[in-house]
Amino acid sequence: MLVGTLLVFLFLALLQLALALHARNVLIDSAVLGARFGALSDEDPEAGAERTRSLIAEELSAKYAGQVSARIVQLEGVRTVEVEVRAPVPVVGLIGVGRGFTVTGHALAEAP
Repeated sequence: MLVGTLLVFLFLALLQLALALHARNVLIDSAVLGARFGALSDEDPEAGAERTRSLIAEELSAKYAGQVSARIVQLEGVRTVEVEVRAPVPVVGLIGVGRGFTVTGHALAEAP
């Protein structure tokens, strides 16, 4: 009985860790795709942030897309679009706390 309880607890902890890693990977991929979209010559960085919000809300939840910002930065002398996402770390299921994840995506900005 005691061993079974311990095994169930360890399985649930491992499952939650996998969910947290999945959420982090979705945030990173969404930030990169949003930066690429915002870097197009006929778009602005805010369009990339909106694209990132929609990708995150579609895959995870709208509460994970609450703090998304985009701007143009000089990265090693090159004009790039940077999309930054701040989201909670999922603790129980997708119920998250704090501002645990901060991820960024970069893309080379096309000339208008």
